[in-house]
Formats: sequence, C-alpha cells, structure tokens
Amino acid sequence: MAKSMHDVSDPRNASVQINVNGELKPRAEAVVSVFDSGFMLGDGVWEGLRVQKGKLVFLDRHLDRLYEGAKAIAMDIGLSREELTKRLYDTLDANRMSDGVHVRLMVTRGVRSTPYQDPRVIVSGATIVIIPEFKEPDPAIYERGLKLFTVHVRRGDPAVQDQKINSHSKLNCILASIQATQAGADEALMLDPHGFVATCNSTHFFIVRKGEVWTSSGKYCLGGITRGVALEVAREAGIPAIEKDFSLTDVYGADEAFVTGTFAGIVPVREIDGRKPTCRGPVVDRLQKLYAERIERDIEEQKHP
Repeated sequence: MAKSMHDVSDPRNASVQINVNGELKPRAEAVVSVFDSGFMLGDGVWEGLRVQKGKLVFLDRHLDRLYEGAKAIAMDIGLSREELTKRLYDTLDANRMSDGVHVRLMVTRGVRSTPYQDPRVIVSGATIVIIPEFKEPDPAIYERGLKLFTVHVRRGDPAVQDQKINSHSKLNCILASIQATQAGADEALMLDPHGFVATCNSTHFFIVRKGEVWTSSGKYCLGGITRGVALEVAREAGIPAIEKDFSLTDVYGADEAFVTGTFAGIVPVREIDGRKPTCRGPVVDRLQKLYAERIERDIEEQKHP
C-alpha cells in the first residue's frame, strides 16, 4: 500500500505545545469540546502553512483565503489579522521552531449548546487551534514522483458545496483518498461534474504538453496558494501557463505532470492510471527552482511580529 506524503514522524513532536484558544497545551491535553462546531459538523475553515527560516511562507495569501472563507460562511474569527499572526508566531517561538515545520491553523464556529446545524445555537466565540509539527516531505519524493489514480468521486458544483471554501467538511476528498489508496496510488485524481479534470484530493494537478503548463479552470477546486504561485512564476519566466477545461485524454498524452501543495511544494507525477509521463522532466525541474526562489523572496520581504 502506498504511503501518504504526510506520513512522516518526528519524535520531537511528542513535546510540542498546541495552541488552543490562546493557551498552550501539551499534545495529549490539547482538546476541544464534543459540542464544538468543527467536531460536530465540520463547520469551520483552516489553513496549512510552512515555516522556513523562521517565517510563515506566503502568510498574507493564506490569511486572505482564511478570512474570505470565514466571511463566506458568516463566521467571525474574533481576531484581527495582526492578532492572529502574533498568535501563530508566539506558538512557534514557544516551541523554538524555525525550520522544517508544518502548521495546521483551524478555526471553527465555536461551541454549540446542542447538536444542531443552526448557527444561532452557538454559545461561544470561535475556536482557534494551532498545531505546529516538525514535518518535512521525504526528499526522495521529488525524484520518485507520485502515482495517481482517477476516482469515481467527483468535485461538487458550487450549489452543492463550493470547493473554493477551505472548509473542515472534507468527506468527498476522504472518500477519493480511500479509493486511490486501495488502488495502490498516492493521490486521487478527481474530475468535475462535467468529466473534466478538476484537482487531486489534497493537491492541485498540472500537466505539461508541448512546453505549455495546463491546470484546471479552477471552477471546482480550492484556490490553492502553491497553485497560484506556480502559475505566476511560470508566466513570469515565459512559460505558457493556462487554466482551462481538459480531459483525461489530454492527461494520458501529456509529456510531464506534477502536483502542487503547501506541504511539499511542486512534486512530479510518475504515473496516472497506468500511463507514465516523464517524471521530473525539464519543465517541472525549472518550475521547482523558480518556486524555491519565490519562497526565498517572500521570506526576505516578511517581518516577524
């Protein structure tokens, strides 16, 4: 069975302190109420962030997405961007973390008085949890690449559940992941309601055809931070980078393929449904370098609060 990219353990994480509503707790004591909206209903939004050289990479973009998602579901985070930024860095400082760290920032609507969907039964402010971990992708993955499998689980349309909201409700992605895992793949490739390629269950998908970089139209996937940066650096370097509808036929005939995500950045794909594009071909190799340079620039421009 294929191993998850996130299935990497570090013994230091046993003593990491978790921030629960502004209080630092040992890992075993970092808990929320059984009446919490996130536990009970998946009602909330979240972000995954990477820490490099003591800075939270692309933090402004992540906070933009977090606050836009909260606004879309009429949820008050209860902290300003500046206050939330300070809480994030205070958590990192308390754990003496500066490199090789992945942070999960989770915000739910808060505690409910009873198990019910209506937000009018909320009896607390938002629940804000910050989980920092020493966690880095296996370096071998950048050469080995990922194996993908196209699953039957589709990305829903906005009238069902808008995929642009990075919500805690991830059951469709979990089902897709299960099917891909049972097929011996690393990630699930998911189609949109019309049969065009949408995204993967936890990363965004790209192909390279005749020197052009293609990714989905974005109508049925999260507005990925790394996805957006990959498109930007490609275009700035003169590489045609196109957001469009395309089918599995286009995928199967691609020269290269790769996925993007906050945790591992740009990762090549070695196999899709038995088809084998060039793994870490020249375009993917160049984009990885351009992406690394953009991270360095972002870090230099940031200030620790």
